[in-house]
Amino acid sequence: MAPQTILLTGGAGFVGANFARLVLRETDHRVVVFDKLTYSGNLENLDGLEAAHGDRYAFVRGDVCDRPAVDAVLDEHRPDAIVHMAAESHVDRSIIDATPFVRTNVIGTQTIVDAIRARLSSERLVHVSTDEVYGDLPLDRPELFFNESSPLAPSSPYAASKAGSDLVVLSAHRTFGIDAVVTRGSNNFGPYQYPEKVIPLFATNLIDGLKVPLYGDGQNVRDWIHVDDHNAGVLAALERGAAGEVYNLGGKNERSNLELTRELLRCFGVGEEMIDHVADRPGHDRRYSIDISKATRELGWSPASDRWEDALESTVRWYRENEAWWRPLKSGEHRAFYERQYGRR
Repeated sequence: MAPQTILLTGGAGFVGANFARLVLRETDHRVVVFDKLTYSGNLENLDGLEAAHGDRYAFVRGDVCDRPAVDAVLDEHRPDAIVHMAAESHVDRSIIDATPFVRTNVIGTQTIVDAIRARLSSERLVHVSTDEVYGDLPLDRPELFFNESSPLAPSSPYAASKAGSDLVVLSAHRTFGIDAVVTRGSNNFGPYQYPEKVIPLFATNLIDGLKVPLYGDGQNVRDWIHVDDHNAGVLAALERGAAGEVYNLGGKNERSNLELTRELLRCFGVGEEMIDHVADRPGHDRRYSIDISKATRELGWSPASDRWEDALESTVRWYRENEAWWRPLKSGEHRAFYERQYGRR
């Protein structure tokens, strides 16, 4: 594929920053990051990119809900494609207050679509979504998987806002002919993940000798995928996906939350005395599992990190070695959220 300019919304967040690094490392594309820098957007996630890649990388601060700002970045950089990752993404926060999720995830996506339409332009739009839009599956039916034609049945305000944004994009393709593709990924993990999410939260707690808060009975199942594998799928969808299609990007790596917790405890050489059992959250989905055969067949993509233990241990090692990155994030706003959510430090 010829070198392109990619506008990456939400590129200072966890998945976005890793996507920028992947694209700049493995392709000749240019990346323009567009990010509001909310609590989970961090310029430190992008450290070194300008020095390493020169004018192939640029950063623009802006809000996807701000139409003049979106217009300005499109007019200045004239991207060939937009990879839309800007989103509020933490289920627990959406239960406390869903308004920011509706604003960023639905209105922000509509703003991007409207800006493309107004230009009568041909940018490809890759909308990065989540498997949570499908709702959940029963624990006692391991043969069941969600595919791209499964009904949307979101359980949380976060998932509902992402389902809404998916439909905004897919309807824009059908009604206006926008060249749009939707990806739905499973649970990502890896470096630069904000420490409210389970793996960095548990890892950094254990580094500090603190217990880890495990919801309910811990039997909820998630499909874990390393962020680089997920982002390789997003890049494949950008380069080879068919307009108007949805592609599931999963890791084929299902683990219950209790299994995940035990594996993290093993990484630190501690036992289950470090588990703090907390009340389950409302509407907690029991099992996520997605069929990735369409992405494998049509995009030539499949997850490469088939050694879960190695990938998890390398992620834990990154948090051990980058305390200067995460420790400031666990003070202030994050601490207030943590204490409110779990009733303890």
